[in-house]
Amino acid sequence: MIKKITSYYTALSAGEKKENLENINSKYKHLRWSVFIAATIGYSLFYVCRLSLSVVKKPIVDSGILSDSEIGMIGSALFFAYAIGKLTNGFLADRSNIRRFMATGLLLTALINLALGFTTSFTAFIVLWGFSGWFQSMGAAPSVVSLSRWFSNKERGTYYGIWSASHGLGKAITFIAVAFIVSVSGWQWGFWGAGLIGLVGAVIVALFLHDSPESKGLPSIADYKNDHAPVSAKAKSVGTLQKEVLKNPYFWILALASALMYVSRYGIESWGIYYLEAQKGYTTLEASSIVSVSAVSGIIGTIISGIISDKFFKGSRNVPVLIAGILNVTAISLFLFYPDGHVWVDTASMLIFGFAIGILITFLGGLMAVDIASKKASGAALGLIGIASYIGAGIQDAVSGYLIGDNHTTINGIDAYDFSTVKIFWLGAAVLSLICALFVWNAKAKD
Repeated sequence: MIKKITSYYTALSAGEKKENLENINSKYKHLRWSVFIAATIGYSLFYVCRLSLSVVKKPIVDSGILSDSEIGMIGSALFFAYAIGKLTNGFLADRSNIRRFMATGLLLTALINLALGFTTSFTAFIVLWGFSGWFQSMGAAPSVVSLSRWFSNKERGTYYGIWSASHGLGKAITFIAVAFIVSVSGWQWGFWGAGLIGLVGAVIVALFLHDSPESKGLPSIADYKNDHAPVSAKAKSVGTLQKEVLKNPYFWILALASALMYVSRYGIESWGIYYLEAQKGYTTLEASSIVSVSAVSGIIGTIISGIISDKFFKGSRNVPVLIAGILNVTAISLFLFYPDGHVWVDTASMLIFGFAIGILITFLGGLMAVDIASKKASGAALGLIGIASYIGAGIQDAVSGYLIGDNHTTINGIDAYDFSTVKIFWLGAAVLSLICALFVWNAKAKD
């Protein structure tokens, strides 16, 4: 049984190269677009299944089903499982059939969302949401590996940046479509709606994502684009190159910078709607609409990030990261500390936040690590950054839930909140992330 499962998920071997020179270009073009679109749409729908809890937090707390602290623990269960899975599945993705691997993860996390709509048990929530975190970790690494297998080094920044728009696309679907469903039909439909959307995504990935050019009877991307790694890198085994990732201090600095960025990111994405409802008096739909604009600007940020760094900075990500880090700190400061009652300021801060986070997710969250790793170890590099990022996100959700719950009082049936401590926590993480990013300014690929 184990051998059959392992064989099913193992990367496909090279097929017989039956294509003549005239057909290679057209087939490559068709399959590359198929892979790229499937990876982008598929990963965006992973996000829908992941962010469903963010939309239903306040309705669940208001209904007395769960407390603030319990919601925080449930959220952290996903992030901690996701963190471990990002590392493990990052290493596995380098050796896997990415179509089957990614489709399985999306299918299972969608099914868990469907199941959560039928329970009110804290134990069931934390167990199922934790498992969902593991299955969520089967999305990013296969996507990045697919880009490495189908797009050359010189193209990677551009396509990686556009693919990273999947984060924003997933947020937009969640904060607009899923939030609307919740406002009309109740919190259960936040999970059911996300689950049904995830099932559609699993089908898309299974049909349109392809394992590698070689498995389709095509030359490797390096041969096709004449963009080869140095001989020394080609001669090393995958295992050796993955170990080199773990020994390189630049990867660990990037991991810390990304972890802190994820604290600030998910502080806003996981609790921003709750904050606007509790602190500023918006309805669920109003708060979701304000936060949703960050998804739109995030798509713009991710799309242009790789293009700008490739075209104007010769592949360097340092200056864009510095600018984006400053914008992130500015946006969070406006969102959290500008006086209440100014919907346009709240909206503008989310526009800036989304744009900045879109760039930071692309670079700190993966591309800078992929840049300095061998193509054969891109999954491992992303896995290391991923485990650190989501440990940060998990700590954030637990700490945020505790700080919010500890400063939540009810007097004569009226809820009162004091967000002053948690606001410092979120903003401080954004500042420290920016400082850490400066320490990898001169990082270069060793291969």
